[in-house]
Amino acid sequence: MSQVERIGVSLDKKLLSRFDKLIAGQGYQSRSEAIRDLVRRQLSTEQLSNPDAEAVAAVFLVYDHHSTKLTEKLMDLQHSHILQVISSIHIHLDKHDCLEVIVMRGRVGEISKMGENILSLKGVKLGRVNFVSSESD
Repeated sequence: MSQVERIGVSLDKKLLSRFDKLIAGQGYQSRSEAIRDLVRRQLSTEQLSNPDAEAVAAVFLVYDHHSTKLTEKLMDLQHSHILQVISSIHIHLDKHDCLEVIVMRGRVGEISKMGENILSLKGVKLGRVNFVSSESD
């Protein structure tokens, strides 16, 4: 860590007690670690609200692999966005359903659009796009 600056935070006793229970349950060794993570998470959320911000995302989708030409459409979309797609994994969940995780890198707006295109394909049962900011301080 570069330079560290100490700050003071005033909290109501009940709020602090609830916070201490929460972070103990999550395995934090100190309040400082937990507060740093909260600040990073909020800064990341703010950054991801900008469609031009750089990010990485995982598109999770569950689909029936018997769905007509869905697998080919997924492959075509990934190959046509080769600069954004950096990895994918295919998992057989049961006799019919598969889980596909497609990891992408790029601008939030571009990734969102591609993710929504993937999730709206006929045959996709359930899906979600999860972002993480890739720009550092």
